[in-house]
Amino acid sequence: MNTTALELIQAAFPDVPCTSSIDAVVLTVQPEQLETTLSRLKNDPTLNFGLLLDVTGVDFLEYPTPQATRFLVVYTIRNWEKNMLVEVRVPVADPAVGIPTATKFWDSANWGERETYDQYGIVFQGHPDLRRILNHWQFQGHPLRKDYAIENGQICYESDSLEKEIKDRLASKGVNKTTMEEINTEIMYLNLGPSHPATHGAIRILTALDGETILANVNEIGYLHRGFEKTAENRTYNQVIPLTDRLNYCSALMNNIAYAKAVESWLGVEITERAKFMRVILSEFFRVQDHLVCIAANLVDMGGLTNYWYLYNEKEASYDLISRLTGARLTSSFTRIGGMYRDFYEGWEADMETHLHGIEKGVSDSLKLVLKNRIVHDRTQNVCVMPADKALSYGYTGPCLRASGVPFDLRKDNPYYHYETFDFTIPLGSKGDIYDRIMIRYEEIFQSISIIRQAMKMMPAGPVFVSDNHVALPPKAEVYKNIEGLASHFKLIFEGVKAPAGEWYDSFEAANGELGFYFVSDGSGRPYKCKVRPPCFYMMSGFHEMVEGEMIADAVINLGSINIIGGELDR
Repeated sequence: MNTTALELIQAAFPDVPCTSSIDAVVLTVQPEQLETTLSRLKNDPTLNFGLLLDVTGVDFLEYPTPQATRFLVVYTIRNWEKNMLVEVRVPVADPAVGIPTATKFWDSANWGERETYDQYGIVFQGHPDLRRILNHWQFQGHPLRKDYAIENGQICYESDSLEKEIKDRLASKGVNKTTMEEINTEIMYLNLGPSHPATHGAIRILTALDGETILANVNEIGYLHRGFEKTAENRTYNQVIPLTDRLNYCSALMNNIAYAKAVESWLGVEITERAKFMRVILSEFFRVQDHLVCIAANLVDMGGLTNYWYLYNEKEASYDLISRLTGARLTSSFTRIGGMYRDFYEGWEADMETHLHGIEKGVSDSLKLVLKNRIVHDRTQNVCVMPADKALSYGYTGPCLRASGVPFDLRKDNPYYHYETFDFTIPLGSKGDIYDRIMIRYEEIFQSISIIRQAMKMMPAGPVFVSDNHVALPPKAEVYKNIEGLASHFKLIFEGVKAPAGEWYDSFEAANGELGFYFVSDGSGRPYKCKVRPPCFYMMSGFHEMVEGEMIADAVINLGSINIIGGELDR
């Protein structure tokens, strides 16, 4: 726990109930106090909580301990410069009346509050665009309420025109029929996606065009929404791990590790040293794979097909190591609460070095085609710029935030798994344009390879699982030969790992940025609530800011540069 943050916030809000939960300070405020509390957290220079990470709700209808209200809204906010985290909890007496919006303080609150409204039916007073976002526009009810049956799926029979939304956006930019007539032109409306290879998934990008210039843009997501969080409520903690693979499937194992780390942090489980180094090596290896896919696809969007083969061929080859280790190529489910599924196989070091050498050569060959390429420079430099202040306001993290010049990386700022002992640098951009977003990922590949090699040299021997039978399955010999081992195995499989009652948030520096998990536990072996804080959800929320005023072709390569992954975006 950051005791400095707790003392600072207690001094700033002496009359507000204040507690701590892992790394976060938890403030519970009433709706009438919310705006003043959020304003001071953000604007007071001694507090400076400028990064709104996530917004979510909780329905306590079935919670075993009585609560003051059925519904609760939680804002998770970070002071990235001083490594301080605060959770602002707001009880909601009547969801139809709701609470004041936070959109006047952070742009990221727009989509965060829309998701909370969509899933829980909680209204945010003064919100500029309060409508559904993950569930389709014809959906009835709110699926994350506890009285909504998980089997109750609903079909969308008619697409949403988004006519009102795009015209409102045009009006906000000062564009109307009169102004277009004055310059003797007409607005053309163009849908890019949701079924289009350039969208890298099922995303609908609706643009209002003057020729090829984007005057206004609104986006529709949710086409891949599969109810991750509702499903997680009906699974044990370990049974959720295969669901995490399907978030960012370009770096699936990082999601496993982030999720397991979040649960272990609340349980107070300290995994073995060998397991920590395994997680570091595999996380960085998957970070490399994620960046290879992102850059390769982005350059294809520009017409640079040769780069694709230099980069993607090495990623494809590296799957041989993953399949040999985990038994699967894409979604491995290799992590467990308390450690790893099994140890590295014999001879893995030589295989790893072979793949790292191949990746270095492929990336270097690609850079030779890109670094002095006039076409790449003209297409990417000073195009779709996202300034640092806007990037923070929209909740950007990871390579896209660092491309805007903000040096925030959880591996450095809130280190875990001995990251403070590794020698690596955090590459930074200067403009926040497409060029910076591409080059940041190129450099991060080399930094991750360096971390992997350092970890391989430092990796200790020993077990890869804790020996606590309340968390880890006992060895098969104990299960077959004594009743205690059999009972422990049975209870863990059928009841799951028991997490103490409470609420907490924990995060991880994933390939796209801060991947966080907010949990509510009722003391059972299943999460009462499991909310994912997906990095690219908030990056997509700022997409319109980047593309308005640019060309339609620029919007295509900008989408690739922010690396939108449908499974993570829609969950």
